[in-house]
Amino acid sequence: MSNSDKSNPVCKIVVDAMGGDFAPRNAILGAIDAVKVDNSIRLLLVGRTDEIKGILSEINADTAYYKIIDAPDVIDMNENPVVALKSKPNSSIAVSAKLIAGGNADAFISAGNTGAVVASSTLLIGRIKGVERPTIGTFIPNQKGICTLFDVGAFVDSKPQHLLSYAVMANIYVKEIYGINSPTIGLLSVGEESEKGNKLTKDTTELLKKSNLNFVGNVEGRDILKGTTNIVICDGFIGNILLKFGESVPGLMKHLLTQHAKKSLFEKIKIGLFKNTLKEALRPLDYQGYGGVPLLGVKGVTIIGHGSSTPLAIKNMVLRAKEMHDKELVNKIAFSLNQSQEKITESKDE
Repeated sequence: MSNSDKSNPVCKIVVDAMGGDFAPRNAILGAIDAVKVDNSIRLLLVGRTDEIKGILSEINADTAYYKIIDAPDVIDMNENPVVALKSKPNSSIAVSAKLIAGGNADAFISAGNTGAVVASSTLLIGRIKGVERPTIGTFIPNQKGICTLFDVGAFVDSKPQHLLSYAVMANIYVKEIYGINSPTIGLLSVGEESEKGNKLTKDTTELLKKSNLNFVGNVEGRDILKGTTNIVICDGFIGNILLKFGESVPGLMKHLLTQHAKKSLFEKIKIGLFKNTLKEALRPLDYQGYGGVPLLGVKGVTIIGHGSSTPLAIKNMVLRAKEMHDKELVNKIAFSLNQSQEKITESKDE
């Protein structure tokens, strides 16, 4: 174990051990690795007891740092989230959310069915006052570091007030996690001019202008990779398309390099010589470093991972969940939303 400050209060993190394409192995290995980094973490491993015990015995995990919570049912990736939660109340996702809702844990991570994690967090844990819809954010590397994009698929068909609340929550997240005191916020549109865009973007622009956020106006798709703003806000339908497109880029780059290497032995040798350099240069594109994406707007810390999450990704999900809990992001988001609403109300009264 690490020499983490022993004065740190214990943080109980629920791990959906059955979530993901390689569950429960990757979920358990990654969670145990996180404890080795921060020994103030206590794991609640939720899932099929026998399967969890089998993997823990293989790695001889220290029993002082985890507890197994039995959950016999599993929600598959292709199941309807709401239907599955109702038909499988003892699923690992539902049981995990109930632990947070009951005050028995501090954070919840899962690489399982994204819709089910969002639904369970929203319905079972509950929303922060003033939040009509929670939001999922992701991290996109760019020329100046990273850009955070909200929303990337928690909900679609958003209204202007939803996008405003996404911006408020994203602002707190970026400020606390990345130490940016006043993050710049852009609204994704088809042009920088405020008169461009559809009704949603135009109406959202007016709300953002009246807020106390550092709103710099509309941004275009190219601005995400240029790093024009720290935060980009968009509807979940558009955001999810962007996310899935971005996830395909590393695979394309690998394919292009492989095809180029096939041209000749000389080209293959050249690529081989620079393989490690290329790998290091492209490291920011590796989702494992970020682990998972935060679900903001619920009364608890929820991190959602990719279905194919590796142990490294799971480890980073657990550590990020611990950081969000330690920095009291839920309380800070609730306070900021209240302030934002007061600001808009004042503007209407003037």
